Formats: sequence, structure tokens, C-alpha cells
Amino acid sequence: MSRTLALAVTLWLAAYARASALTAPIPANARQCYYADVDKAGEKLGFYFAVQSGGSFDIDFEVKDPNGKILLIGQRERQGDYVFTANHIGEYEFCFENDMSTLTEKLVDFDIMVESEPRRDVPLKPGQIADQTSALEESIYRLNNMLMKIKRTQQYFHTRENRGFSTVVSTQSRIFWYAVFQTLTVVGMALFQVYILQAFFTATGRRYKV
Repeated sequence: MSRTLALAVTLWLAAYARASALTAPIPANARQCYYADVDKAGEKLGFYFAVQSGGSFDIDFEVKDPNGKILLIGQRERQGDYVFTANHIGEYEFCFENDMSTLTEKLVDFDIMVESEPRRDVPLKPGQIADQTSALEESIYRLNNMLMKIKRTQQYFHTRENRGFSTVVSTQSRIFWYAVFQTLTVVGMALFQVYILQAFFTATGRRYKV
């Protein structure tokens, strides 16, 4: 009985929400769009993104409904977490634009989630079965909310780790090239001093006939 109940809960949760988690590189001066289908009006759309690496960790984004109306727009955003109601049936467009960078590629993690807004109606059966079903649904909703919070926390720490690693790599590269430049400068100054001293002693050692 418990296995059957667990299987039913799993299938119900799978039918309740549809989500896609992706990691996409956005080249410099490029625009990339992704799409999500909404089957009926009133569904919830969740949109989360975070720039993992590249430049100042920022990106432009835009969300449009099937009629081409702009629902969300942002410029030079590092990350965002949005939930809104889809009022129209059709294909919703989620675009990232990296026009502010002429050379740097951006790596973006993002989730697009489609889920039904209204809850499933409790069966109108008198007695204990209806009460148990209602309590089970409430437990499922609470569990789903907790899992979503854990997922967002994991994504936050994942983003922080990637940004920290990118900063460390960039700092190491700058230190390396600064050390190379400093070494070349010291060697160049030493050679220049040798040349000046050699030229000075050569000039003072000359003999001129009158």
C-alpha cells in the first residue's frame, strides 16, 4: 500500500510541474532565446537565472508572451528569480542578450518552470478518505515548497562558487602577467644601465688629436 501511495504521489508531482534546468554559453554580441509552452491560461511560469562566469557577471534578458508583449526585461542583471501567471496559451519566449560585451562570453544557468496554479480539487467523499487526501495534499505542497527553497539555496551557493572560482582564475592571470611585465622591466632597465655605463666610459677614454 505504501509503495502504491508513493508512486501515486510521484506521478502527481510530475504532472503538476514541468521544468528545465540548462547551462548555456552566450557569446559576445549574441542573443539567444528559449521557449516554454503553456497549455492553458492561468498556469504559473517560474524563471530563474544566474550568470556563472564572464565579465562582470551580468546579462540582459527579456521575457515575452505568445502575443509578443514584453512581460519582464532587465539590463546588466547578475541573477533573477521570477514567478508570474501566464494569461495566454502558447509559446513564451525567454531571451538572453550579451551586447554589452565585445569579447567576453557569458555562462548562464537558468530554470524555466511551468506549473498549474489552481490546486487539485479534493474528492467530495464523506468520511476519513477525504480527510486523508486533503492532509496528504497539504503535506505534498509543504514538501514541494521546502524542496524549492533547498534548490534555490543550492543554486545560490553554486553561483557563488563559480563566481569565486572565476575571480580567482582572473586574479591569478593578472598576477602572472604583472610578474612577467615586472621581470621584463627589470631586465630592460639593467640592460639600459649597462649600455649607458659602457657608452660613458667609451666616451671618456677617447683621445682627440689637435
